[in-house]
Amino acid sequence: MSEQEMNSYRFTSGLEPSDEMLAQIMKEVARDAKERQERATEAYFAQMRREAEVVKAKWAARINNAING
Repeated sequence: MSEQEMNSYRFTSGLEPSDEMLAQIMKEVARDAKERQERATEAYFAQMRREAEVVKAKWAARINNAING
């Protein structure tokens, strides 16, 4: 199936997609979902690392204050 045929199909057209079209659509959706999930996971853990550094700095300051008065 050509890219032009894929790009011309619309779900709202009232026509059912061919098995080949549906397989390609599902493959693209799955790839997009995986990429979005990977970006979201990366952002989540990056935020957790930033927050951990803030907590670590606060505890280091408290410990330093307790030791040095």
